Amino acid sequence: MNFNEYGTPQHMKAQPPSDNASLTRDTSPVESFRRTDDPEWHWLEQRDDPQVEAFLGAANARFEHWFAPLEPLVETLYHGHLARRELAVSGLPTPLDHYTYWSETAADADYPVWWRHPNDDPSSAHCFLDLQARAAEQRFLEVGDMTMSPDEQWLAWTEDTQGDEYFDLYLKRLPDGEPRKLLGEIGSELTWAEDNRTLLFTRYDMTQRPDSVWRLRIDATDEEPKQSFHEPDPEFWVGLGKTRSRAWLIIETASKDTSECHLIPAHAPDTPPRCFLPRSNGVEYAIEHRPGYFYVLHNRNAPHFRLDTASESAPEDWQPLIAHRREQTLEGVDAFDWGLVVTERDHDQAQVHLRVIELDAGHRPVRDERLPLPEAPCSLMLGDTPHFDARKLRLREESFTLPVRWIEHDLDSGERRLLKVQPIHGDLQPEQLVCQRLWATAHDGERIPVSVVALADRLGQAPLPTLLYGYGAYGEVLDPWFSVARLELLARGVAFAVAHVRGGGDRGEPWYLAGKLEHKENSFRDFLAARDALVEAGLADGERIAAYGASAGGLLVGASLNLAPEAFCAAVLDVPFVDVLRTMENPDLPLTTAEYSEWGNPNEPTVRRRIRAYSPLDNLAALPYPSVFLQGSWHDSRVPYWEPAKLYARLIELGSARGPVLLRTDMTSGHGGASGRFKAWRDNARQDAFILWALGLAET
Repeated sequence: MNFNEYGTPQHMKAQPPSDNASLTRDTSPVESFRRTDDPEWHWLEQRDDPQVEAFLGAANARFEHWFAPLEPLVETLYHGHLARRELAVSGLPTPLDHYTYWSETAADADYPVWWRHPNDDPSSAHCFLDLQARAAEQRFLEVGDMTMSPDEQWLAWTEDTQGDEYFDLYLKRLPDGEPRKLLGEIGSELTWAEDNRTLLFTRYDMTQRPDSVWRLRIDATDEEPKQSFHEPDPEFWVGLGKTRSRAWLIIETASKDTSECHLIPAHAPDTPPRCFLPRSNGVEYAIEHRPGYFYVLHNRNAPHFRLDTASESAPEDWQPLIAHRREQTLEGVDAFDWGLVVTERDHDQAQVHLRVIELDAGHRPVRDERLPLPEAPCSLMLGDTPHFDARKLRLREESFTLPVRWIEHDLDSGERRLLKVQPIHGDLQPEQLVCQRLWATAHDGERIPVSVVALADRLGQAPLPTLLYGYGAYGEVLDPWFSVARLELLARGVAFAVAHVRGGGDRGEPWYLAGKLEHKENSFRDFLAARDALVEAGLADGERIAAYGASAGGLLVGASLNLAPEAFCAAVLDVPFVDVLRTMENPDLPLTTAEYSEWGNPNEPTVRRRIRAYSPLDNLAALPYPSVFLQGSWHDSRVPYWEPAKLYARLIELGSARGPVLLRTDMTSGHGGASGRFKAWRDNARQDAFILWALGLAET
C-alpha cells in the first residue's frame, strides 16, 4: 500500500511514543559510522565490510527501541487481520487433460500443499508437492515457476531460498518420485516442450540479466543442458512461453520499449529458433497462435497498439484485425480455437475491459462483444483457462470494495456462475465500504485519476486522515484491488487513496509515455496534485496525509518529499529506488542497462543532468521532512539494501525532519519481502502501526 499528505499535523508536535523524542534529530546512530572521505555514504555498498552489517544492526536496534511502545498496536493490527481472513485456504481446482489440480493452505501454515486427482475419479486425490514441508528446511522460500509436463507425469519447479532471485531447478516423477535438484543459480521461468522430455529454462549473465535459453533432456541424466538462444544486447531480457494451442514455443527478448520473438516448434524443441520479425527500435510486439494463423499485437505505427494477423505460410504478410484507436490501448490477446479474448483499456475512464471475438472458418468475426463489468472502476482479467477449446472462460474480478472472486462465463448461454469468492469475517463487511473516483488537475492541466475508498459512514465525517499510494513507472497499472489488511485502517477512520499518476499504465500507453524519460517529473507533480485534490474535495485532512511507495514507488514518494516536504505528515518507503543516478551509472548492477529506456542512459550529459535533478538522494537538503519509515532487504537484487540505508544516513545527518527517521533492514529476505504469509502480514501490521501513529490514531 502507499500513502501521501500535506501540512504539519498538530499531533506531530507531541513526542513520539514513550520517551524517545530525542530520536527525531538524533545523529548518534550514524555518527560513529561516518567516514569523512565518503560523505555520500557509498561505503555502505561494500557488502563484505563488517561495518556494513554493524551499521544496519545499529539502525535495526534503534528502530526496535523507538517502536517498542507501538508493539501492542502491531499485535492488535496483526491479530485483527487474522480474524478477518480465511486462514485455511483451498485454491480453485483447475482441470488439465488428465488431472485436476488445486492447492490447500492449512490455517497455521505459511505455504500451500499441492494436490491433484484424476479427472474421472475425484476420490483418488494425492499430494504431489508439499511446500510447507520444504520451507521448514529454509529461512526463505519462494517458488519462481511450477509446470507440469504435457503428459502430466513430470513436475518441474524453481526455488529461491535466499530472496536474491537466483533459482534452483527441481524435478519430480509423479505420483511419488523423490524431488531431484537438477541445476542451481538459473532464472525462474520454465517451459515444457510437447515431447514430454525436454525442459527449457533461462540463465543469467554476470549482471543477473536473463540472457539465454537452455534445453535439458530429463531422460538423459548424463547430458549437459544445451543452449537454444542467446541475447548479447545488455538492454534486452529473455523470457519463455508456449502458445495455448501448444504448437509453438516462444522466446521473447525485450527491452523496455523494443521486443523480438523467436519461434520453436513445440514438438521439435531441438529446432533452431526462427525470428518472427527482427527488432526495430521502439517497436514492441507479442505473438499468439491459432492453427493456420499468427496474431501480432504491436505498436508499429500504432502507439496505442493494434492487432494484425498473418498466416503460418506467409508470416511476413500482416493483415489488420483490430485497428489502432486513439481512445483505447490494446494490452493483450489470448487465442482459443474459436477466436480471441482481447484485453483493452479505455483512456478516459482508466478502466480495463475483456472483449470476446469469435471467428468463422474464413477468419471473419461473427461475434464481437465486451464482457460485463461487476462495477467500475474494477479489475477484470482472464483466469486459468488452459484448454484451447474452452468455451467456459474463467474470469477474476475485484475492486476496492469487492473481494476477489472467480466467475465462469459461458460463451454459449451467457450464464455467469460464481466459482469462488474470498470470504471476509468480522464486523466490517465489503458492503460497508464505498469507493469514489475524483480527478486532480496537474501542473500542466492534465486530469489525474484518484481513487478513494473509505467506510461509507465515515465519509460524513470527512475530511479524514488519509493514506495516498502511488507507483508510476514501467507502465504498471494500479487497477483496483481488495485488501483484507487495509480493513484494519479503514475501520479506524482512515481513507485509502491511490494516485494513478503518469508513468503508470492506468490510462493506457500514452499515460505511460507521458511519465518516463524526459517526462518523468510529471509523475511527481501528479502525485502532489492528487494530494491537493483530496484536500480540495473535502475528503482528506490536509494535516494528516501519509505517503507510501515501494520500489519505483519509493522514487515517486522520495522525489515528492524533496519537492514538497511539508505536504506529508509521514512517509513509508519500502525497498525504495532512491539512488537513481548512481545506480544508472553502474552497468554491473542487475537491471541497470535494461533500465536505460525507462530512465535514460546517464552517459549522455543531458540525461545525467535530468536524472540528477530528481534522484531523491541527490536532492536532499535541510528541509522539514516528515517522519520517515524506510524498509530494506539484505538479499534484494533489484533495489540493493544500501539505497534505503544511504537515504537514512543522510536524513539523520541533516537533522531537519519534523519527526523520527527510521530504518529497518530485513536480513533474511529480498525485494518482495518475507516469503511466508504470516511474517509478511506482521511486517504489514508494523508499517500500518507507524502510519496510524503518524495520523494521530495510535490509540484507536
